[in-house]
Amino acid sequence: MTRLFLPLLAPLTLLVAGCGSSDPSGGQPAAQAPLAGAKIGGPFRLTDGRGRAVTDRDFAGRYRVVYFGYTFCPDVCPTDMQAIAAGLKLLDTRAPAKAKTIVPIFITVDPERDTPEVVGRFAAAFDPRIVGLTGSPAQIDAAKKAYAIWSAKGEAAPGGGYLVNHSRQVYLMDPDNKPLALVPADEGPEAVAKTLDRWVR
Repeated sequence: MTRLFLPLLAPLTLLVAGCGSSDPSGGQPAAQAPLAGAKIGGPFRLTDGRGRAVTDRDFAGRYRVVYFGYTFCPDVCPTDMQAIAAGLKLLDTRAPAKAKTIVPIFITVDPERDTPEVVGRFAAAFDPRIVGLTGSPAQIDAAKKAYAIWSAKGEAAPGGGYLVNHSRQVYLMDPDNKPLALVPADEGPEAVAKTLDRWVR
């Protein structure tokens, strides 16, 4: 199966886009979060795994780890999701009070196939805390725009399936839904846990 490699997002050069690419997170300032002041995030209205309408306001007062992907992704999305889930479990043991303030969110970029049931089951397979969200194509496009996410449907594969090219960044958002930092899921659970521990207060 063809592995996906994605281009850099032009508007946000600090964000690494692409399946299989690295996300540099070194050199973070001690006092100010790396993404403080960036125009990332915004209101959305989507649907969770139980078919309920969910908006960004439902997560008010909590830190959010926000990741866009799709459930039919053959490699990168499951790997990143596993790292996010395992990183949260590490934080559970090291800083349980911080871990309780975080809600991990998976938003599909493939609403055509990722129904509420499918996306909910996919998210819960990694950790019951992960909220899987889908929506209409227009709703997903609006969420992608708010979070500077790029995706494009690939060519159809034999049998009628298809891959979706998409950017890979994982955001840590503060309780007011303002961006704090990129979470280096591509570096594994330890890097995820350290980033969350550093910026969650």
